[in-house]
Amino acid sequence: MSVETAKIRVQELHEQLNRYNYEYYVLDNPSIPDAEYDQLLKELIDLETQFPELRKPDSPSQRVGGQALEGFQKVEHKTAMLSLGNAFNEQDLRDFDRRVRQAVGEGIAYVCELKIDGLAVSLRYENGYFVQGATRGDGQIGEDITENLKTIRSIPLRLAEPLSIEVRGEAYMPKKSFEKLNEIKAEQGEVPFANPRNAAAGSLRQLDPKIAASRNLDLFLYAIADAGNTGIQSHSEGLDFLDKLGFKTNANRQKCATIDEVLQYVESWGEKRLDLPYEIDGIVIKVDMFDQQEALGTTAKSPRWAIAYKFPAEEVITRLLGIELNVGRTGVVTPTALLEPVQVAGTTVKRASLHNEDLIREKDIHIGDYVVIKKAGDIIPEVVNVIVDRRNGEEEEFHMPTHCPECESELVRLEEEVALRCINPSCPAQIREGLIHFVSRNAMNIDGLGEKVITQLFRENLVHDVADLYRLTKEQVVQLERMGEKSADNLIQAIEASKGNSLEKLLFGLGIRHVGAKAAKTLAQYFGTMSELKEATYDELVAINEIGDKMADAVVTYFDQPEVLKLLEELASFSVNMTYKGPKQVKVEDIDSYFAGKTIVLTGKLEQLSRNEAKAQIEQLGGKVTGSVSKKTDLVIAGEEAGSKLTKAQELGIEVWDENRMLQELNK
Repeated sequence: MSVETAKIRVQELHEQLNRYNYEYYVLDNPSIPDAEYDQLLKELIDLETQFPELRKPDSPSQRVGGQALEGFQKVEHKTAMLSLGNAFNEQDLRDFDRRVRQAVGEGIAYVCELKIDGLAVSLRYENGYFVQGATRGDGQIGEDITENLKTIRSIPLRLAEPLSIEVRGEAYMPKKSFEKLNEIKAEQGEVPFANPRNAAAGSLRQLDPKIAASRNLDLFLYAIADAGNTGIQSHSEGLDFLDKLGFKTNANRQKCATIDEVLQYVESWGEKRLDLPYEIDGIVIKVDMFDQQEALGTTAKSPRWAIAYKFPAEEVITRLLGIELNVGRTGVVTPTALLEPVQVAGTTVKRASLHNEDLIREKDIHIGDYVVIKKAGDIIPEVVNVIVDRRNGEEEEFHMPTHCPECESELVRLEEEVALRCINPSCPAQIREGLIHFVSRNAMNIDGLGEKVITQLFRENLVHDVADLYRLTKEQVVQLERMGEKSADNLIQAIEASKGNSLEKLLFGLGIRHVGAKAAKTLAQYFGTMSELKEATYDELVAINEIGDKMADAVVTYFDQPEVLKLLEELASFSVNMTYKGPKQVKVEDIDSYFAGKTIVLTGKLEQLSRNEAKAQIEQLGGKVTGSVSKKTDLVIAGEEAGSKLTKAQELGIEVWDENRMLQELNK
């Protein structure tokens, strides 16, 4: 066969196989038998082997899995993949609805979708071709799993239109695939997966894509990462657009005009969910209109315009054998129930949270009691109640200690707190937990320094605070249990490499109370250096978007401590970086622009700029662009066919510009 003849046949096979893939995996309506599909795929692979120059990135042959990878590269998400706040009952959903309506008024529509129990992923396309797929990771940075995602046949390798777009979805393992996989594992004497979610996550993190291909994963798309660039006005419209592009979305979604309709949808799927061919653990409820989503905004962790209703947790009975006390890095002493092992939601549970002494008293928990425990999703199991009727008189009442179980310091209960806390800064448990936090992935990310190694270092008196990590030598490390020459070399290199981390990693690692990874990045981006941040006042901090009263107070209090300043000096002496390495956030007061510090609404059709281009330029000049007009709005920019937003601005006496006036100001 000549190259030209092969090229024509390869193109024919591409079109046929892509159509059959779409029919089978997206429409669930195959038009040919599996054997015929397999024969066509084999013909394509044979031709591509004979003529390698004809193999393209969007070839259906890519579905079978390519060469094994050496590791996963990091991917920074251009638009953060936020987690959702949770609702557990009707009142939680009504409270969510009340907050939404208070913020943006009436006329709210919601979109309800099944919450697939899988792994969130992001897919990026350029000119219609699938170029990169990544895990959610910490929401900011994930891992590149492109080759594994190519093996999911419902993911189009080429779109119906040549668009550049980023979309989000949930990869999952169907129940049948899960059962088959565990049967194979049992036959091979391997430990079975606990649930389909773990199986899906484990499959997508295989370095050999052929393993992922054998697992028969699937995926539902649920969002466009930046729908503003498409001209789409609502979430429901966005899902319909994804369907047109050839993606697989979940057809069981429903648009609801009221919270009562939402509740009816939730109730109906609570009954029907067991009949689905895949696992769901709840319902996701989203405000439909994008301008209303924008007006509601987000917190540091989750959008205010969406919430996840979680189905009631599975409950089982077991015996409480004892209560263990743990001291966390903030000094809080937490009781943990030690249980007779029991299966809950597909996993073996031996421990459950008891939270604090007040809860133990309130539930009248005794050692030796039979208790009801529950576990929902990834939530730590907790004790729901005691079965008093099963008591035989041998149960023991539990009392929290008056002194720290680690350092013997007297425990205190701070004002407005229910937890007992050790306030001894030299408490070994707090230091150890603080070190574990400092080296964790979202903090300084020091490979090889896990909990066991940290515990050994601490036990051998080699580390007492985070600065001591940078004093470690290979000679000291190699003496540790199960630490060879190569591992010691790698560990010292990882510690050295961590010195170059951007400021937000160090800030999060220091464990400042109330400051999570997202807030640490916000602070690092705003102030730029540690020296600027440590001099910040309470008023400067609360003026920053997403930094509240408690966080601002905690930051000021932290940097007021002499031991903290001494620690920072030590870290600096070891050349630990204390500067933000990302793009600097310019302070509003430093921007010489009319827009700086003002709240602006764009409405109507703009002729010379798209809405997103105008928004980007205004925000670059310190303005805040929102989706709805209110008394807090400073300026409305009205294009052609401006409607109700212009009318409302005129009623409120808000200044209104046309596009030309805006361009004059932008061009200054």
